[in-house]
Amino acid sequence: MYIKDVIVIQNGGFMHPYNEAILGTSPLDIKIGFHTRSEGYSPLHWHEALEILYPLNGESDIFIEGTPYHQKNKQLLVVDSNKVHSTEHKGNSAMFLCIHITKKSLEWYFPKIQDYRVCCYPDMVTDELFPVYLSMCQCLKSVTELYMKNTPTFLLESEGLVLQVISNLILHFANDSVPLSGDTDKFAMNRIRDIIGYVEAHFTEPVCLQDVADLLGIGKEYFCRFFKKNMGISFLNYLNQVRAAHIYHDLIHTDDPVQVVMEKNGFTNQKLFNKTFKILYGCTPSQIRKTQPTQK
Repeated sequence: MYIKDVIVIQNGGFMHPYNEAILGTSPLDIKIGFHTRSEGYSPLHWHEALEILYPLNGESDIFIEGTPYHQKNKQLLVVDSNKVHSTEHKGNSAMFLCIHITKKSLEWYFPKIQDYRVCCYPDMVTDELFPVYLSMCQCLKSVTELYMKNTPTFLLESEGLVLQVISNLILHFANDSVPLSGDTDKFAMNRIRDIIGYVEAHFTEPVCLQDVADLLGIGKEYFCRFFKKNMGISFLNYLNQVRAAHIYHDLIHTDDPVQVVMEKNGFTNQKLFNKTFKILYGCTPSQIRKTQPTQK
């Protein structure tokens, strides 16, 4: 096990820096992590692994392919593989258990796993499935307790609990007969992933709508409608959120002046930057530096 401060660049997109205890990667490619993250917003990103989230405190709003879901502490929520999503954490500091496992690593146990789409969101659990949902939450609570006790068999026991959760997800919260997205939607999401990758590579530079539209081979007006329809926000709002997230990181990890940090991360309009930052983080950049220790 090791603990470190990181900026995570997943398969696509940027995530906030956080302190994480990573408990190794097993032969099954199960990654179990306990994370502490400051209040704030993590822009759109995606990963090939199935993601199981279990907050230990605080609340979060998670947007999965444009649809918002609210998650309270001690509630389980699953982000299926390759789903574009963003998160907004509430409270001073969010602590949570995060588990990643690729569907490919489960194919030996369940060959049809790639055909299944997992949907497990707290607000959508039916009365009929609530006992199963509660049992899965209890499994994740037990994983947390094992970690706190630092038992020598932690990885062995915790993986058994995780596999129980995944089994219940497949049996009760997955569907293989009615695809959740047709070929058209898959094509749209591939385009969205291309956009996310482009923004991550170029957010420090001037980015215009025509550049991204040209990347996809479509007109500027159609691109604007396409992005808003699929992601629920305008492309320029998304671009500014990515820039603000990088600025947030630099504010707490460097001593660079705010103006320097702002310009280094692609913002040229001070008024727009202040407005975007305040909406996402509920305070000014100077307040961030006053309330959080600098970590260089």
